Amino acid sequence: MTTNENILPFLDLPPIPNNRVVALAYDGLCTFEFGIVAEIFGLSRPEMGPNWYRFATAAIEPGPLRAQGGLSVTTSGGMELLAEAGLIVVPGWKGADAPVPPELTQALRAAHTRGARLASICSGAFVLAATGLLDHRAATTHWRYAEAFTRRYPNVDLRPEVLYIDEGQILTSAGSAAGMDLGLHIIRRDFGAEAANSVARRLVMPAHREGGQAQFLPRPVPRNHEAARLSPLIESLRANLTETPSVKSLATRAGLSERTFLRRFNEATGTTPIRFLAEARLTRAAELLEGGTDSIDTVAEASGFSSAALLRHHFHSRYGLSPSAWRRRFSRSSA
Repeated sequence: MTTNENILPFLDLPPIPNNRVVALAYDGLCTFEFGIVAEIFGLSRPEMGPNWYRFATAAIEPGPLRAQGGLSVTTSGGMELLAEAGLIVVPGWKGADAPVPPELTQALRAAHTRGARLASICSGAFVLAATGLLDHRAATTHWRYAEAFTRRYPNVDLRPEVLYIDEGQILTSAGSAAGMDLGLHIIRRDFGAEAANSVARRLVMPAHREGGQAQFLPRPVPRNHEAARLSPLIESLRANLTETPSVKSLATRAGLSERTFLRRFNEATGTTPIRFLAEARLTRAAELLEGGTDSIDTVAEASGFSSAALLRHHFHSRYGLSPSAWRRRFSRSSA
């Protein structure tokens, strides 16, 4: 259970300009993609405080609406809800060749003009592209739609090799599950790394998966049953970032041979102790940059880097941004 100490950082964050999230519903709705949106943005999360997202579903056509898997869909309302949204999410689409209704493209363009963010999961990128708003922008979609997408929308800079792309007011994600990565990225933008990690823990998934330089979220928790066995040691590594213990000393603490320890550590975290520690240091540095005004030297020391130069090197290699640029982009004071 989340403790009060853990929820205070979320409660301290200023509200985002418009926390209304609206997911589109259509006949033939992609159930999994819609479920991602509802789980991330529509689930009640009282630990996040009163400024968390308010969720609604908008039907883009008259009912009855069917969803994949033999389900029927009842929505919160129609496209009039788009006028209230701060974020509109297109959870997949009927198909690469399915036309996009002109009234929907008009409503999306109007929402974009007044400042709403538009996001898509998987084939939902076809809907955003139909508005013309993706022209001369980078975007992604499921790899199997790449050829059809490029043929239909040659003015879009399609990058199917990444999990998601953030173009500021327009965000797109690749194949189905990448919608979760994008959702966590949006939470990070709106509420910070701690909130994104909290939601990732509830989803029992990493808050960051490798898949291209557009991803900015740190890896939070160990992945499987081995985590329970090694959890005290792993938490000790996180709590003592200025130390670099040897594999031999870690194996001794775990009561295992070095070879067995390395195998089980990899099973639990997906990486080696050295890489895990490096990632934990970068995660801590990112949190300090977001939450305070300490100098880069102070952040480097507190997060376990021997110098600001070393922090800058690793930070840019990992995130494609300098620490200063990260602070400007993700600082809570600018939220």
